[in-house]
Amino acid sequence: MKIINREVPPRAAWALEQEGVHPLLARLFAARGVQDIGELDDGLNLLQPPEQMLGARAAALLLADTMAAGQRVCIVADYDCDGATACATALRGMSLLGAPLGWNAVDYLVPDRVADGYGLTPSIAARVKARGADVLVTVDNGIASVDGVAHARALGLQVLITDHHLPAMLDGQVQLPQDCVIVNPSQPGCGFISKSIAGVGVMFYVLLALRAELRARGAFDLKTQPRIDSLLPLVALGTVADVVKLDAHNRRLVAQGLKRIRAGALPAGLSALFQVANRRQATANSLDLGYAIGPRLNAAGRLADMTLGIACLTTDDPARAAELAQQLDAINRERKALEGEMREQALQLAEALWDESEQPPPALCLYDPDFHEGVVGIVAARLKDKLHRPTFVFASSQASGKEHELKGSGRSIPGFHLRDALDLIAKRHPGLLLRFGGHSAAAGCTIAEEDFDRFDQELQRIAAEWLDLATLQRQLEADGPLDPQYRRVEMIDILQQEVWGQGFAPPLFCEEVDVVSQRLVGGKHLQLKLRHGGEPVDGIWFGRADPLPAKVRLAYRLDADEWQGQRRLRFMVEGAEL
Repeated sequence: MKIINREVPPRAAWALEQEGVHPLLARLFAARGVQDIGELDDGLNLLQPPEQMLGARAAALLLADTMAAGQRVCIVADYDCDGATACATALRGMSLLGAPLGWNAVDYLVPDRVADGYGLTPSIAARVKARGADVLVTVDNGIASVDGVAHARALGLQVLITDHHLPAMLDGQVQLPQDCVIVNPSQPGCGFISKSIAGVGVMFYVLLALRAELRARGAFDLKTQPRIDSLLPLVALGTVADVVKLDAHNRRLVAQGLKRIRAGALPAGLSALFQVANRRQATANSLDLGYAIGPRLNAAGRLADMTLGIACLTTDDPARAAELAQQLDAINRERKALEGEMREQALQLAEALWDESEQPPPALCLYDPDFHEGVVGIVAARLKDKLHRPTFVFASSQASGKEHELKGSGRSIPGFHLRDALDLIAKRHPGLLLRFGGHSAAAGCTIAEEDFDRFDQELQRIAAEWLDLATLQRQLEADGPLDPQYRRVEMIDILQQEVWGQGFAPPLFCEEVDVVSQRLVGGKHLQLKLRHGGEPVDGIWFGRADPLPAKVRLAYRLDADEWQGQRRLRFMVEGAEL
Protein backbone atom coordinates (compact mmCIF):
# COMPACT_ATOMS: atom_id res chain seq x y z
CA MET A 1 0.00 0.00 0.00
CA LYS A 2 1.15 3.49 -0.84
CA ILE A 3 0.07 6.50 1.23
CA ILE A 4 0.05 9.87 -0.52
CA ASN A 5 -0.48 13.12 1.35
CA ARG A 6 -2.85 15.65 -0.15
CA GLU A 7 -1.35 18.94 -1.17
CA VAL A 8 -2.46 21.91 0.93
CA PRO A 9 -2.56 25.22 -0.97
CA PRO A 10 -1.11 27.52 1.70
CA ARG A 11 -2.82 30.66 0.44
CA ALA A 12 -6.29 29.02 0.50
CA ALA A 13 -5.69 27.59 3.99
CA TRP A 14 -4.50 30.96 5.27
CA ALA A 15 -7.51 32.76 3.73
CA LEU A 16 -9.97 30.35 5.35
CA GLU A 17 -8.25 30.72 8.71
CA GLN A 18 -8.45 34.51 8.42
CA GLU A 19 -12.21 34.12 7.93
CA GLY A 20 -12.48 32.38 11.30
CA VAL A 21 -12.24 28.73 10.21
CA HIS A 22 -10.49 26.49 12.76
CA PRO A 23 -6.80 26.13 11.70
CA LEU A 24 -6.99 22.36 11.31
CA LEU A 25 -10.27 22.57 9.40
CA ALA A 26 -8.82 25.31 7.19
CA ARG A 27 -5.98 22.99 6.23
CA LEU A 28 -8.34 20.06 5.59
CA PHE A 29 -10.79 22.13 3.55
CA ALA A 30 -8.07 23.73 1.43
CA ALA A 31 -6.64 20.28 0.65
CA ARG A 32 -10.09 19.31 -0.68
CA GLY A 33 -10.30 22.26 -3.03
CA VAL A 34 -12.21 24.78 -0.91
CA GLN A 35 -10.92 28.26 -1.69
CA ASP A 36 -13.57 30.52 -0.27
CA ILE A 37 -15.59 30.50 2.93
CA GLY A 38 -18.72 30.90 0.81
CA GLU A 39 -18.34 27.25 -0.16
CA LEU A 40 -18.76 26.36 3.52
CA ASP A 41 -21.79 28.53 4.25
CA ASP A 42 -24.69 26.15 4.82
CA GLY A 43 -27.36 28.80 4.50
CA LEU A 44 -30.41 27.99 2.42
CA ASN A 45 -30.11 31.37 0.76
CA LEU A 46 -27.16 29.95 -1.17
CA LEU A 47 -29.17 27.13 -2.75
CA GLN A 48 -29.71 27.47 -6.46
CA PRO A 49 -33.04 28.85 -7.74
CA PRO A 50 -35.20 25.89 -8.83
CA GLU A 51 -35.76 27.32 -12.30
CA GLN A 52 -32.07 26.74 -13.04
CA MET A 53 -32.78 23.01 -13.15
CA LEU A 54 -34.02 22.20 -16.64
CA GLY A 55 -37.59 20.90 -16.56
CA ALA A 56 -38.38 22.04 -13.00
CA ARG A 57 -40.70 24.81 -14.23
CA ALA A 58 -42.55 22.41 -16.55
CA ALA A 59 -42.83 19.89 -13.71
CA ALA A 60 -44.31 22.54 -11.44
CA LEU A 61 -46.90 23.47 -14.05
CA LEU A 62 -47.85 19.82 -14.57
CA LEU A 63 -48.23 19.09 -10.86
CA ALA A 64 -50.06 22.35 -10.12
CA ASP A 65 -52.53 21.69 -12.95
CA THR A 66 -52.95 18.10 -11.70
CA MET A 67 -53.76 19.31 -8.20
CA ALA A 68 -56.17 21.95 -9.52
CA ALA A 69 -58.01 19.34 -11.59
CA GLY A 70 -58.22 16.88 -8.70
CA GLN A 71 -56.35 14.24 -10.67
CA ARG A 72 -54.48 11.30 -9.20
CA VAL A 73 -50.70 11.01 -9.02
CA CYS A 74 -48.73 7.80 -8.60
CA ILE A 75 -45.05 8.03 -7.66
CA VAL A 76 -42.89 5.18 -8.95
CA ALA A 77 -40.04 4.87 -6.48
CA ASP A 78 -36.75 2.98 -6.47
CA TYR A 79 -35.79 0.32 -3.95
CA ASP A 80 -32.69 1.95 -2.43
CA CYS A 81 -32.35 4.63 0.24
CA ASP A 82 -32.18 7.48 -2.28
CA GLY A 83 -35.36 6.21 -3.93
CA ALA A 84 -37.12 5.75 -0.59
CA THR A 85 -36.21 9.22 0.69
CA ALA A 86 -37.11 10.77 -2.68
CA CYS A 87 -40.52 9.10 -2.56
CA ALA A 88 -41.09 10.13 1.06
CA THR A 89 -39.99 13.68 0.21
CA ALA A 90 -42.45 13.78 -2.70
CA LEU A 91 -45.31 12.45 -0.57
CA ARG A 92 -44.64 14.73 2.36
CA GLY A 93 -43.94 17.72 0.14
CA MET A 94 -47.09 17.43 -1.93
CA SER A 95 -49.09 16.96 1.26
CA LEU A 96 -47.57 20.17 2.66
CA LEU A 97 -48.53 21.93 -0.55
CA GLY A 98 -52.16 20.85 -0.33
CA ALA A 99 -52.44 17.47 -2.08
CA PRO A 100 -54.12 14.90 0.18
CA LEU A 101 -52.34 11.55 0.30
CA GLY A 102 -53.98 8.22 -0.51
CA TRP A 103 -55.71 7.13 -3.66
CA ASN A 104 -57.88 10.20 -3.85
CA ALA A 105 -54.77 12.23 -4.84
CA VAL A 106 -51.18 11.02 -4.33
CA ASP A 107 -49.88 7.53 -3.71
CA TYR A 108 -46.84 5.47 -4.64
CA LEU A 109 -45.68 2.15 -6.01
CA VAL A 110 -42.32 0.44 -5.42
CA PRO A 111 -41.03 -1.95 -8.09
CA ASP A 112 -39.94 -5.36 -6.93
CA ARG A 113 -36.16 -5.86 -7.24
CA VAL A 114 -36.59 -9.47 -8.39
CA ALA A 115 -39.79 -9.41 -10.44
CA ASP A 116 -39.55 -5.92 -11.97
CA GLY A 117 -35.88 -5.07 -12.06
CA TYR A 118 -34.74 -1.46 -12.20
CA GLY A 119 -36.58 1.52 -13.64
CA LEU A 120 -39.96 2.22 -15.16
CA THR A 121 -40.93 -0.78 -17.28
CA PRO A 122 -44.05 -1.20 -19.47
CA SER A 123 -45.50 -3.61 -16.91
CA ILE A 124 -45.10 -1.08 -14.10
CA ALA A 125 -46.73 1.59 -16.27
CA ALA A 126 -49.67 -0.77 -16.79
CA ARG A 127 -49.99 -1.32 -13.03
CA VAL A 128 -50.00 2.43 -12.41
CA LYS A 129 -52.76 2.87 -14.97
CA ALA A 130 -54.77 0.00 -13.49
CA ARG A 131 -54.66 1.73 -10.10
CA GLY A 132 -56.48 4.72 -11.53
CA ALA A 133 -53.65 7.24 -11.79
CA ASP A 134 -53.66 10.15 -14.22
CA VAL A 135 -50.04 11.23 -13.75
CA LEU A 136 -47.02 8.99 -13.26
CA VAL A 137 -44.01 10.53 -11.46
CA THR A 138 -40.70 8.69 -11.15
CA VAL A 139 -38.16 9.42 -8.43
CA ASP A 140 -34.52 8.31 -8.69
CA ASN A 141 -35.22 6.42 -11.90
CA GLY A 142 -36.76 6.73 -15.35
CA ILE A 143 -34.18 8.62 -17.42
CA ALA A 144 -33.28 5.41 -19.30
CA SER A 145 -36.83 4.01 -19.37
CA VAL A 146 -37.59 4.81 -23.00
CA ASP A 147 -39.95 1.86 -23.49
CA GLY A 148 -41.65 2.29 -20.11
CA VAL A 149 -42.44 5.95 -20.76
CA ALA A 150 -43.69 5.19 -24.27
CA HIS A 151 -46.06 2.55 -22.88
CA ALA A 152 -47.29 4.89 -20.14
CA ARG A 153 -48.04 7.58 -22.70
CA ALA A 154 -49.83 5.06 -24.92
CA LEU A 155 -52.04 4.25 -21.91
CA GLY A 156 -52.95 7.93 -21.57
CA LEU A 157 -50.77 8.69 -18.54
CA GLN A 158 -48.93 11.97 -18.25
CA VAL A 159 -45.33 11.31 -17.17
CA LEU A 160 -42.86 13.29 -15.08
CA ILE A 161 -39.35 11.86 -14.80
CA THR A 162 -37.23 13.02 -11.85
CA ASP A 163 -33.84 11.34 -11.85
CA HIS A 164 -30.11 12.00 -11.57
CA HIS A 165 -28.62 9.04 -13.45
CA LEU A 166 -27.04 9.20 -16.89
CA PRO A 167 -29.36 8.78 -19.90
CA ALA A 168 -29.22 5.72 -22.12
CA MET A 169 -26.90 5.78 -25.12
CA LEU A 170 -27.39 4.27 -28.56
CA ASP A 171 -24.61 4.40 -31.14
CA GLY A 172 -22.99 7.23 -29.23
CA GLN A 173 -26.19 9.30 -29.08
CA VAL A 174 -28.18 10.18 -25.96
CA GLN A 175 -31.59 8.48 -25.90
CA LEU A 176 -34.19 10.30 -23.79
CA PRO A 177 -37.78 9.23 -23.09
CA GLN A 178 -40.16 11.12 -25.36
CA ASP A 179 -43.38 13.09 -24.81
CA CYS A 180 -42.83 13.61 -21.08
CA VAL A 181 -41.42 16.16 -18.62
CA ILE A 182 -37.84 15.40 -17.52
CA VAL A 183 -36.05 16.91 -14.52
CA ASN A 184 -32.50 15.62 -14.37
CA PRO A 185 -29.30 17.70 -14.19
CA SER A 186 -27.54 14.96 -16.21
CA GLN A 187 -29.75 15.52 -19.28
CA PRO A 188 -28.31 17.50 -22.19
CA GLY A 189 -28.86 21.23 -21.91
CA CYS A 190 -29.26 21.44 -18.14
CA GLY A 191 -27.00 24.09 -16.65
CA PHE A 192 -27.70 23.29 -12.99
CA ILE A 193 -24.58 23.89 -10.91
CA SER A 194 -24.45 20.41 -9.36
CA LYS A 195 -24.32 17.37 -11.62
CA SER A 196 -23.88 15.21 -8.53
CA ILE A 197 -27.20 15.92 -6.82
CA ALA A 198 -29.01 12.78 -5.65
CA GLY A 199 -32.50 11.73 -6.73
CA VAL A 200 -33.97 13.04 -3.48
CA GLY A 201 -32.32 16.41 -4.14
CA VAL A 202 -33.90 16.59 -7.59
CA MET A 203 -37.33 15.94 -6.06
CA PHE A 204 -36.69 18.61 -3.43
CA TYR A 205 -36.06 21.15 -6.21
CA VAL A 206 -39.23 20.09 -8.03
CA LEU A 207 -41.16 20.82 -4.83
CA LEU A 208 -39.49 24.24 -4.52
CA ALA A 209 -40.61 24.99 -8.08
CA LEU A 210 -44.12 23.70 -7.34
CA ARG A 211 -44.38 25.90 -4.26
CA ALA A 212 -43.35 28.93 -6.33
CA GLU A 213 -45.99 28.11 -8.95
CA LEU A 214 -48.74 27.65 -6.35
CA ARG A 215 -47.69 30.89 -4.69
CA ALA A 216 -47.99 32.66 -8.07
CA ARG A 217 -51.50 31.20 -8.38
CA GLY A 218 -52.49 32.70 -5.03
CA ALA A 219 -52.56 29.53 -2.92
CA PHE A 220 -50.41 31.29 -0.29
CA ASP A 221 -47.88 34.11 0.01
CA LEU A 222 -44.29 34.32 1.23
CA LYS A 223 -45.42 34.55 4.87
CA THR A 224 -47.93 31.70 4.79
CA GLN A 225 -46.25 29.32 2.37
CA PRO A 226 -45.40 25.82 3.67
CA ARG A 227 -41.89 25.21 5.02
CA ILE A 228 -40.36 22.89 2.45
CA ASP A 229 -37.06 23.02 4.35
CA SER A 230 -38.65 20.64 6.88
CA LEU A 231 -37.88 17.92 4.29
CA LEU A 232 -34.13 18.50 4.42
CA PRO A 233 -33.42 15.68 6.94
CA LEU A 234 -34.72 13.25 4.29
CA VAL A 235 -32.70 15.02 1.59
CA ALA A 236 -29.55 14.74 3.71
CA LEU A 237 -30.11 11.04 4.36
CA GLY A 238 -30.70 10.14 0.71
CA THR A 239 -27.78 12.26 -0.48
CA VAL A 240 -25.26 10.66 1.87
CA ALA A 241 -26.62 7.12 1.52
CA ASP A 242 -26.45 7.26 -2.30
CA VAL A 243 -22.72 8.05 -2.08
CA VAL A 244 -22.95 10.90 -4.58
CA LYS A 245 -20.10 13.38 -4.71
CA LEU A 246 -20.40 15.88 -1.88
CA ASP A 247 -19.73 19.03 -3.89
CA ALA A 248 -20.37 22.40 -2.29
CA HIS A 249 -24.06 22.28 -3.20
CA ASN A 250 -24.65 18.79 -1.80
CA ARG A 251 -22.68 19.59 1.35
CA ARG A 252 -24.99 22.54 1.90
CA LEU A 253 -28.07 20.32 1.60
CA VAL A 254 -26.60 17.75 3.98
CA ALA A 255 -25.46 20.38 6.48
CA GLN A 256 -28.94 21.89 6.60
CA GLY A 257 -30.52 18.47 7.04
CA LEU A 258 -28.14 17.57 9.87
CA LYS A 259 -28.82 20.92 11.53
CA ARG A 260 -32.52 20.07 11.73
CA ILE A 261 -31.88 16.48 12.87
CA ARG A 262 -29.70 17.73 15.73
CA ALA A 263 -32.45 20.16 16.72
CA GLY A 264 -35.00 17.32 16.81
CA ALA A 265 -36.90 18.60 13.75
CA LEU A 266 -37.12 15.31 11.84
CA PRO A 267 -39.83 12.79 10.88
CA ALA A 268 -40.89 10.26 13.48
CA GLY A 269 -39.59 7.37 11.39
CA LEU A 270 -36.14 8.86 10.99
CA SER A 271 -36.00 9.50 14.72
CA ALA A 272 -36.97 5.87 15.38
CA LEU A 273 -34.20 4.68 13.04
CA PHE A 274 -31.66 6.69 15.05
CA GLN A 275 -32.92 4.95 18.19
CA VAL A 276 -32.69 1.38 16.85
CA ALA A 277 -29.25 2.16 15.43
CA ASN A 278 -28.15 3.44 18.85
CA ARG A 279 -27.08 6.77 17.38
CA ARG A 280 -27.66 10.16 19.03
CA GLN A 281 -29.73 12.69 17.10
CA ALA A 282 -28.24 15.60 19.04
CA THR A 283 -24.78 14.86 17.63
CA ALA A 284 -25.83 13.39 14.27
CA ASN A 285 -23.23 13.47 11.51
CA SER A 286 -22.88 12.30 7.93
CA LEU A 287 -21.25 9.02 9.04
CA ASP A 288 -24.39 8.19 11.05
CA LEU A 289 -26.48 8.65 7.92
CA GLY A 290 -24.17 6.66 5.68
CA TYR A 291 -23.22 3.77 7.94
CA ALA A 292 -26.13 3.38 10.35
CA ILE A 293 -29.41 4.81 9.04
CA GLY A 294 -28.99 4.31 5.29
CA PRO A 295 -28.13 0.58 5.49
CA ARG A 296 -31.27 -0.14 7.52
CA LEU A 297 -33.41 1.32 4.75
CA ASN A 298 -31.38 -0.26 1.96
CA ALA A 299 -31.79 -3.68 3.58
CA ALA A 300 -35.54 -3.53 2.99
CA GLY A 301 -35.01 -3.01 -0.73
CA ARG A 302 -32.46 -5.82 -0.88
CA LEU A 303 -34.24 -8.54 1.06
CA ALA A 304 -37.88 -7.46 1.50
CA ASP A 305 -39.97 -4.57 0.18
CA MET A 306 -39.00 -0.90 0.27
CA THR A 307 -42.64 -0.08 0.93
CA LEU A 308 -41.70 -0.79 4.54
CA GLY A 309 -38.96 1.85 4.45
CA ILE A 310 -41.18 4.48 2.81
CA ALA A 311 -43.93 3.79 5.34
CA CYS A 312 -41.41 4.37 8.12
CA LEU A 313 -40.31 7.71 6.65
CA THR A 314 -43.84 8.98 6.04
CA THR A 315 -45.65 8.04 9.26
CA ASP A 316 -46.21 10.70 11.91
CA ASP A 317 -47.22 8.14 14.55
CA PRO A 318 -44.24 7.55 16.92
CA ALA A 319 -45.51 4.10 17.94
CA ARG A 320 -45.95 3.01 14.32
CA ALA A 321 -42.55 4.50 13.47
CA ALA A 322 -40.88 2.53 16.27
CA GLU A 323 -42.53 -0.68 15.07
CA LEU A 324 -41.41 -0.16 11.48
CA ALA A 325 -37.89 0.82 12.53
CA GLN A 326 -37.60 -2.40 14.53
CA GLN A 327 -38.64 -4.39 11.47
CA LEU A 328 -36.08 -2.59 9.33
CA ASP A 329 -33.41 -3.24 11.95
CA ALA A 330 -34.23 -6.96 11.98
CA ILE A 331 -34.03 -7.11 8.16
CA ASN A 332 -30.67 -5.35 8.31
CA ARG A 333 -29.33 -7.94 10.75
CA GLU A 334 -30.45 -10.64 8.34
CA ARG A 335 -28.75 -8.77 5.50
CA LYS A 336 -25.49 -8.51 7.44
CA ALA A 337 -25.48 -12.23 8.21
CA LEU A 338 -26.19 -13.14 4.60
CA GLU A 339 -23.60 -10.68 3.36
CA GLY A 340 -20.98 -12.09 5.73
CA GLU A 341 -21.52 -15.62 4.48
CA MET A 342 -21.45 -14.54 0.84
CA ARG A 343 -18.38 -12.37 1.34
CA GLU A 344 -16.36 -15.25 2.80
CA GLN A 345 -17.52 -17.58 0.04
CA ALA A 346 -16.76 -15.00 -2.65
CA LEU A 347 -13.32 -14.31 -1.19
CA GLN A 348 -12.48 -18.00 -1.30
CA LEU A 349 -13.65 -18.16 -4.91
CA ALA A 350 -11.60 -15.09 -5.78
CA GLU A 351 -8.39 -16.29 -4.11
CA ALA A 352 -8.67 -19.60 -5.96
CA LEU A 353 -8.22 -17.69 -9.23
CA TRP A 354 -4.49 -17.08 -8.67
CA ASP A 355 -1.54 -18.58 -6.79
CA GLU A 356 -0.20 -16.97 -3.62
CA SER A 357 2.92 -15.90 -5.51
CA GLU A 358 0.86 -14.10 -8.15
CA GLN A 359 -0.93 -10.78 -8.23
CA PRO A 360 -4.74 -10.84 -8.58
CA PRO A 361 -6.04 -10.45 -12.14
CA PRO A 362 -6.88 -6.88 -13.27
CA ALA A 363 -10.62 -7.48 -12.71
CA LEU A 364 -12.73 -10.02 -10.83
CA CYS A 365 -15.95 -11.75 -11.88
CA LEU A 366 -17.56 -14.16 -9.43
CA TYR A 367 -20.69 -16.29 -9.51
CA ASP A 368 -22.13 -19.02 -7.36
CA PRO A 369 -25.64 -20.53 -7.58
CA ASP A 370 -26.11 -19.89 -3.86
CA PHE A 371 -25.46 -16.15 -4.07
CA HIS A 372 -28.43 -13.86 -3.30
CA GLU A 373 -29.06 -11.13 -5.85
CA GLY A 374 -30.11 -8.67 -3.15
CA VAL A 375 -26.61 -8.35 -1.70
CA VAL A 376 -24.30 -8.90 -4.69
CA GLY A 377 -23.57 -5.16 -4.83
CA ILE A 378 -22.46 -5.02 -1.20
CA VAL A 379 -20.26 -8.09 -1.63
CA ALA A 380 -18.73 -6.63 -4.80
CA ALA A 381 -17.94 -3.44 -2.88
CA ARG A 382 -16.29 -5.35 -0.03
CA LEU A 383 -14.13 -7.39 -2.41
CA LYS A 384 -13.21 -4.28 -4.40
CA ASP A 385 -12.06 -2.59 -1.19
CA LYS A 386 -10.06 -5.61 -0.05
CA LEU A 387 -8.41 -6.55 -3.36
CA HIS A 388 -8.43 -3.14 -5.12
CA ARG A 389 -9.77 -4.51 -8.39
CA PRO A 390 -12.90 -3.75 -10.44
CA THR A 391 -15.28 -6.47 -9.26
CA PHE A 392 -18.51 -7.98 -10.53
CA VAL A 393 -20.53 -10.43 -8.45
CA PHE A 394 -23.39 -12.36 -10.09
CA ALA A 395 -26.39 -14.24 -8.73
CA SER A 396 -29.05 -16.30 -10.46
CA SER A 397 -32.17 -14.32 -11.27
CA GLN A 398 -35.16 -15.20 -9.09
CA ALA A 399 -37.67 -13.66 -11.49
CA SER A 400 -40.23 -15.96 -13.05
CA GLY A 401 -39.13 -17.07 -16.51
CA LYS A 402 -35.62 -15.66 -16.00
CA GLU A 403 -34.08 -18.68 -14.28
CA HIS A 404 -31.24 -18.92 -16.81
CA GLU A 405 -30.20 -15.29 -16.42
CA LEU A 406 -27.56 -13.89 -14.08
CA LYS A 407 -27.87 -10.48 -12.45
CA GLY A 408 -24.55 -8.84 -11.70
CA SER A 409 -23.55 -5.82 -9.68
CA GLY A 410 -20.14 -4.23 -10.08
CA ARG A 411 -17.97 -1.81 -8.13
CA SER A 412 -14.86 -0.14 -9.45
CA ILE A 413 -11.64 1.61 -8.51
CA PRO A 414 -10.40 5.07 -9.59
CA GLY A 415 -9.27 5.00 -13.20
CA PHE A 416 -11.74 2.37 -14.42
CA HIS A 417 -15.15 3.66 -15.58
CA LEU A 418 -17.42 0.67 -15.08
CA ARG A 419 -20.35 1.84 -17.20
CA ASP A 420 -18.02 2.72 -20.07
CA ALA A 421 -16.50 -0.75 -19.81
CA LEU A 422 -19.95 -2.33 -20.09
CA ASP A 423 -20.77 -0.09 -23.03
CA LEU A 424 -17.58 -1.24 -24.78
CA ILE A 425 -18.46 -4.90 -24.15
CA ALA A 426 -21.91 -4.28 -25.64
CA LYS A 427 -20.34 -2.70 -28.74
CA ARG A 428 -17.74 -5.43 -29.21
CA HIS A 429 -20.14 -8.27 -28.52
CA PRO A 430 -23.75 -7.38 -29.35
CA GLY A 431 -26.22 -9.48 -27.38
CA LEU A 432 -23.81 -10.49 -24.64
CA LEU A 433 -25.34 -7.96 -22.25
CA LEU A 434 -29.10 -8.35 -22.00
CA ARG A 435 -29.37 -5.16 -19.93
CA PHE A 436 -26.86 -2.81 -18.32
CA GLY A 437 -26.53 0.60 -16.71
CA GLY A 438 -24.81 2.58 -13.99
CA HIS A 439 -21.95 5.03 -13.69
CA SER A 440 -18.19 5.10 -13.21
CA ALA A 441 -17.95 3.57 -9.74
CA ALA A 442 -20.96 1.24 -9.73
CA ALA A 443 -22.91 -0.52 -12.45
CA GLY A 444 -25.10 -3.52 -13.07
CA CYS A 445 -25.86 -5.88 -15.90
CA THR A 446 -27.83 -8.99 -16.80
CA ILE A 447 -26.35 -11.82 -18.86
CA ALA A 448 -27.31 -15.37 -19.84
CA GLU A 449 -25.90 -17.95 -17.44
CA GLU A 450 -24.04 -19.64 -20.30
CA ASP A 451 -22.25 -16.35 -21.10
CA PHE A 452 -20.61 -15.86 -17.70
CA ASP A 453 -17.16 -17.06 -18.83
CA ARG A 454 -17.31 -14.89 -21.95
CA PHE A 455 -18.26 -11.83 -19.91
CA ASP A 456 -15.40 -12.58 -17.50
CA GLN A 457 -12.92 -12.80 -20.37
CA GLU A 458 -14.09 -9.56 -21.96
CA LEU A 459 -14.00 -7.59 -18.70
CA GLN A 460 -10.50 -8.94 -18.04
CA ARG A 461 -9.41 -7.88 -21.51
CA ILE A 462 -10.70 -4.33 -21.07
CA ALA A 463 -9.20 -4.05 -17.59
CA ALA A 464 -5.82 -5.16 -18.97
CA GLU A 465 -6.11 -2.50 -21.68
CA TRP A 466 -7.13 0.35 -19.38
CA LEU A 467 -5.26 -0.31 -16.13
CA ASP A 468 -1.54 -0.29 -15.36
CA LEU A 469 0.41 -1.51 -12.33
CA ALA A 470 0.38 1.93 -10.73
CA THR A 471 -3.42 2.11 -10.89
CA LEU A 472 -3.78 -1.41 -9.50
CA GLN A 473 -1.62 -0.59 -6.49
CA ARG A 474 -3.85 0.41 -3.62
CA GLN A 475 -3.29 3.98 -2.54
CA LEU A 476 -4.57 5.99 0.38
CA GLU A 477 -4.89 9.75 0.27
CA ALA A 478 -4.02 11.24 3.65
CA ASP A 479 -3.78 14.65 5.27
CA GLY A 480 -0.25 14.45 6.60
CA PRO A 481 0.73 14.52 10.29
CA LEU A 482 -1.55 15.60 13.11
CA ASP A 483 -0.24 18.42 15.26
CA PRO A 484 -0.14 16.99 18.83
CA GLN A 485 -2.10 20.01 20.10
CA TYR A 486 -5.13 18.66 18.22
CA ARG A 487 -4.84 15.15 19.67
CA ARG A 488 -7.76 15.55 22.03
CA VAL A 489 -11.33 14.28 22.28
CA GLU A 490 -12.85 17.70 21.64
CA MET A 491 -11.23 17.72 18.20
CA ILE A 492 -13.22 14.64 17.25
CA ASP A 493 -16.45 16.52 17.92
CA ILE A 494 -15.26 19.51 15.87
CA LEU A 495 -14.40 17.27 12.92
CA GLN A 496 -17.61 15.26 13.09
CA GLN A 497 -19.77 18.38 12.98
CA GLU A 498 -18.61 18.89 9.39
CA VAL A 499 -20.00 17.10 6.33
CA TRP A 500 -17.65 14.40 5.00
CA GLY A 501 -18.25 11.70 2.44
CA GLN A 502 -17.82 10.79 -1.23
CA GLY A 503 -15.61 13.36 -2.98
CA PHE A 504 -14.97 15.15 0.32
CA ALA A 505 -13.18 12.43 2.25
CA PRO A 506 -13.14 12.32 6.05
CA PRO A 507 -9.82 13.41 7.60
CA LEU A 508 -7.14 10.72 7.46
CA PHE A 509 -3.83 11.62 9.10
CA CYS A 510 -0.52 9.96 8.34
CA GLU A 511 2.90 9.91 9.98
CA GLU A 512 5.52 7.69 11.51
CA VAL A 513 4.76 6.51 15.06
CA ASP A 514 6.34 4.16 17.58
CA VAL A 515 4.54 0.90 18.35
CA VAL A 516 4.99 0.38 22.08
CA SER A 517 2.89 -2.78 22.32
CA GLN A 518 0.32 -4.71 20.32
CA ARG A 519 -2.01 -7.64 20.85
CA LEU A 520 -4.70 -9.46 18.94
CA VAL A 521 -8.28 -9.07 20.19
CA GLY A 522 -11.26 -11.06 18.97
CA GLY A 523 -8.92 -13.14 16.87
CA LYS A 524 -8.78 -10.59 14.05
CA HIS A 525 -8.23 -7.03 15.35
CA LEU A 526 -4.91 -5.46 16.32
CA GLN A 527 -5.03 -3.41 19.52
CA LEU A 528 -2.13 -0.98 19.75
CA LYS A 529 -0.26 1.16 22.24
CA LEU A 530 1.46 3.91 20.26
CA ARG A 531 3.69 6.89 20.90
CA HIS A 532 2.75 10.02 18.98
CA GLY A 533 4.60 13.30 19.45
CA GLY A 534 6.27 11.84 22.53
CA GLU A 535 2.94 11.00 24.19
CA PRO A 536 1.12 7.65 24.50
CA VAL A 537 -2.07 7.04 22.55
CA ASP A 538 -4.26 3.97 22.02
CA GLY A 539 -4.91 2.56 18.58
CA ILE A 540 -7.02 -0.12 16.90
CA TRP A 541 -6.73 -1.69 13.46
CA PHE A 542 -9.90 -3.61 12.69
CA GLY A 543 -9.47 -6.64 10.46
CA ARG A 544 -5.67 -6.88 10.74
CA ALA A 545 -4.03 -9.81 12.51
CA ASP A 546 -0.39 -9.45 11.39
CA PRO A 547 1.94 -7.61 13.81
CA LEU A 548 3.54 -4.25 13.02
CA PRO A 549 7.20 -3.23 13.28
CA ALA A 550 8.37 -1.08 16.19
CA LYS A 551 8.34 2.04 13.99
CA VAL A 552 5.83 2.38 11.17
CA ARG A 553 4.11 5.00 9.01
CA LEU A 554 0.39 4.75 9.76
CA ALA A 555 -2.71 6.30 8.22
CA TYR A 556 -5.35 6.81 10.90
CA ARG A 557 -8.57 8.58 11.80
CA LEU A 558 -9.41 10.15 15.14
CA ASP A 559 -11.89 8.07 17.10
CA ALA A 560 -13.31 8.02 20.61
CA ASP A 561 -13.48 4.90 22.73
CA GLU A 562 -16.04 5.03 25.55
CA TRP A 563 -15.42 3.11 28.74
CA GLN A 564 -17.35 3.53 32.01
CA GLY A 565 -18.75 6.84 30.87
CA GLN A 566 -15.38 8.26 29.89
CA ARG A 567 -14.38 9.11 26.31
CA ARG A 568 -10.79 8.45 25.35
CA LEU A 569 -9.17 9.37 22.08
CA ARG A 570 -7.66 6.62 19.98
CA PHE A 571 -6.26 6.24 16.49
CA MET A 572 -8.37 4.08 14.18
CA VAL A 573 -5.80 2.75 11.72
CA GLU A 574 -6.77 2.49 8.06
CA GLY A 575 -3.45 1.45 6.52
CA ALA A 576 0.34 1.40 6.76
CA GLU A 577 3.37 1.58 4.55
CA LEU A 578 5.30 -1.59 5.33
